[in-house]
Amino acid sequence: MRVRVALAEKGIKYEGKEEDLSNKSPLLLEMNPIYKQIPVLIHKGKPISESSFTVEYIDEFWSDNGEAYTNLLPSHPFDRSHARFWVDYVDKKIYPIGSKLWNREKTKEEKEAAAKELLECFKQLEEELGEKDYFGGQTFGIIDIALIPFNSMFLAFKLLGNLDLEIECPKIFQWVKRCIQRESVSNNMPAQPVVYDIALEFLGLKH
Repeated sequence: MRVRVALAEKGIKYEGKEEDLSNKSPLLLEMNPIYKQIPVLIHKGKPISESSFTVEYIDEFWSDNGEAYTNLLPSHPFDRSHARFWVDYVDKKIYPIGSKLWNREKTKEEKEAAAKELLECFKQLEEELGEKDYFGGQTFGIIDIALIPFNSMFLAFKLLGNLDLEIECPKIFQWVKRCIQRESVSNNMPAQPVVYDIALEFLGLKH
């Protein structure tokens, strides 16, 4: 989702290929032999892997050097470092903690602890967002791209972790509303019920 949003923000046309991760294609294994995971951007015959690195590559290759490309990373070195810090925070916190809510090997107590920790993470992100429209200020950028795909998981967080972000983190919820008004986001996000159904399958509650 991150890569699709970044490409859409830049106005870059591409050919998308879906992967069956239970039966990975020879192309995926060739292009990402280390992790064997998606996404992989194949550009000029060369692969770029890992979503956050791929978004940076897209931003750097299609940069605003006289052409009308939107920059996703700030121009100042400090601001770029700051943005990378928060992307890394999202990578290391939100999904690893949130996925515990639909891990059938976790106990009820462990899931309750995960929900509490996840709320603390979103509170921290809400503090970073502050009164800004987007994490980078008035401009939609790389931190927003890193976090917005998790909106698709909010229903699962609510029903499986009793975590209602609309109530607990209203600034984050308003930020989501601003983000999904962008076609780059709304056209590339799965619906919350779809992700919730997938979470139920992980728990063995739906087939």
